[in-house]
Amino acid sequence: MLQSKKRWNVQECDEQLVNEFVENLNITPLVASLLLNRGMTTVEAAREFLHVDAQTFHDPFLLHDMDKAVARIQQAIDHNEKIMIYGDYDADGVSSTSVLLSALQQLGADVDFYIPNRFTEGYGPNKAAFDKISAGGYQLVITVDTGISAVEETAYARELNFDLIITDHHEPGPVLPDAYAIIHPKLPGSTYPFKELAGVGVAFKLAHALLGELPEHLLELAVIGTIADLVPLVDENRLIARKGLDYLKLTKRTGIEALLSVCGVKREEINEDTIGFAMAPRINAVGRLQDADPAVHLLMTTDAEEAKGLAKEIDTLNKERQQIVNDITEEAVEFVESMYPPDENSVLIVEGEGWNAGVVGIVASRLVEKFYRPTIVLSIDSENRIAKGSARSIEGFDLFANLSKCRDILPHFGGHPMAAGMTLNSDDVEELRRRLNEQASNVLTEQDFIPITSVDTVCTTEEITLENIEQMSALAPFGMHNPKPKVLIKDVHTTSMRKIGANKNHLKLVFEDSGVSVDAVGFGLGYILDEVSPIAKVSLVGELSINEWNNMRKPQLMVEDISVDEWQMFDYRSAVDVKRFFQQVFTDQMKVVAFHASTIDKYKSLLPMEHVVLIQNEEQAKACVFAEEQIVLLDLPPSQNWLECLFVQGIPSRIYAIFLTEEDHYFDTIPTRDHFKWFYGFLAKKGPFDLKRYKEDLAIHKGWSKETIDFMAKVFFELEFVTINNGLISLVKNSAKRDLIESATYRQKQQQIEIEKNFIYTSYVQLKNQFQDIFKRSIE
Repeated sequence: MLQSKKRWNVQECDEQLVNEFVENLNITPLVASLLLNRGMTTVEAAREFLHVDAQTFHDPFLLHDMDKAVARIQQAIDHNEKIMIYGDYDADGVSSTSVLLSALQQLGADVDFYIPNRFTEGYGPNKAAFDKISAGGYQLVITVDTGISAVEETAYARELNFDLIITDHHEPGPVLPDAYAIIHPKLPGSTYPFKELAGVGVAFKLAHALLGELPEHLLELAVIGTIADLVPLVDENRLIARKGLDYLKLTKRTGIEALLSVCGVKREEINEDTIGFAMAPRINAVGRLQDADPAVHLLMTTDAEEAKGLAKEIDTLNKERQQIVNDITEEAVEFVESMYPPDENSVLIVEGEGWNAGVVGIVASRLVEKFYRPTIVLSIDSENRIAKGSARSIEGFDLFANLSKCRDILPHFGGHPMAAGMTLNSDDVEELRRRLNEQASNVLTEQDFIPITSVDTVCTTEEITLENIEQMSALAPFGMHNPKPKVLIKDVHTTSMRKIGANKNHLKLVFEDSGVSVDAVGFGLGYILDEVSPIAKVSLVGELSINEWNNMRKPQLMVEDISVDEWQMFDYRSAVDVKRFFQQVFTDQMKVVAFHASTIDKYKSLLPMEHVVLIQNEEQAKACVFAEEQIVLLDLPPSQNWLECLFVQGIPSRIYAIFLTEEDHYFDTIPTRDHFKWFYGFLAKKGPFDLKRYKEDLAIHKGWSKETIDFMAKVFFELEFVTINNGLISLVKNSAKRDLIESATYRQKQQQIEIEKNFIYTSYVQLKNQFQDIFKRSIE
């Protein structure tokens, strides 16, 4: 067997609906099942999802307070009031700031922006910033991607006599700020049709309402925050993403062009991954290490030289951010393993003195990936006794809900079910750890701590076609709630498998079923080669793609996980390098079974003795429990019965066959009954025979080995046909008639010959069949 790295949650589809979709939408069954698994339960809903470009945006005035906010902003423009946009320092906040800044400049407003410093001011509005803004003569402040938790700060804004309009998308708390207006799709009682807009989506809706028409030219900015903030890519978010990517490919924004250049991305290659893995990390890096202002300047500039310089600066900051993340992650992993091991903690809270608070969210994500526990990573400022950090969760543990139960020790926190940020007194960290672990123990089970892969559908090799893969692209752009489709291919044979890459850490394979072969690649899965036996049936989970090379287009599977459901046998019999096996193949999950103490003694220097089990009789074999275990058979037992006894308590998951032998009984001269008859007659004629002096002459005369003569002599002795005294062998007169099989030596020789024939001198398939038969007899 080979256990998959994750739990495979395979979605099931209503076959009747699949057929209905196929008939009405002219799509393949595979694509129909993908649509159903994304919640499209009617033909019309599926058609809208596929033809997203034909959809329209919701009326922005359906958002609560939108009319009030637009009227106040228009009043400010008409009276030349100074307007300040108050943003956030991540990619969503930067793009939100840029969207509203662009719209207000287009309307001729006197507008500027302010983004707090993550390290000196923290997240969201703060009183010191409001003092600066008020002193600057600003009479209207509009937050983007922040503010819904700023209850005290909003009250302070009233004291400073400027109006505050909040636009945000984060979870509203139990008490809302008393702002001039709040534009938020999740407000209690909101009737807005779509609740999951990113911060930039809300800013885009405000821009739409202000400009009086859909600002399509701002979609190239709106798509950045929408994808970067990992909001569900459905409904309006899908529309923003789909249209935004199209506009991004045609961008005339000097800063975006410069950013794409340092990312090494060509316009025609732009997709959602361009934002998620190239643009957004660089934009985020600015606010993680310093003031985020340069990121906004980059998106807004029209000067090519300035754009080039800013893009280069941001790229450098991203490289610095990557190194900092690696260093902190290494420390955090050591902290977890030494102080709070995952098997004893349902929630991991890791703290470090002076850790960069701007990257702790990334570190938290890495720890979740490694340990699969809800994780909080905190940067400790011991001088001020403050802990600032970020949290990431797993399925089944709502971070926002559980942190909300700890509000008394969390003066500042906010976020979503799967991610959150917070500030607390460093003295309360241990109490937070205790509470969250207690809360998690009440809702999480052992099963919850095994990572999940959501699989869209089971796919046959015949369905892996260029047409199917091309139709699947109609579901793009992919993201939250619309992930890249994952398929399961069950129980197929591999026709080739090898390690690739400079470090041989990737896997290249070809699998086949029903006469159809498919290429597959598994990045980082090179180790699997040693864990899949030659004729095993494998199941694969991955993403389908098209491999284009040398003007050829072929379907391929990008493998993410592999399993083997049946027991496996690995053949190390032929000229086995025992040293290499125990140095390169052996793992602590294996048990080494030996039947002869002499074998252990001979190879003791190579063997992991704490994993060695010596079995010296059938009763010991029966007592062993190897069900679902990985066992190494170091040598062969005296008879096959021992092997049958070995598996009476269950079948192992893997058998590694080495079968070291002291001598090859199978290729010895095997005396037949005619051999024994001749030797008996020879002794009757010659009388006492001196084996020591004349055994070699006799062997040469008959073409036998000396061992054959010794063997026959020992059998005769056990049957009391002869006496042997100091090498002189003599017949016993009038000895009782007995069969050769009554000799223990004869029986043992026959058994050794038989077991060697069945287990050493057989093909791989024959050997596996031998074990299959043994398993059947063992459990009968």
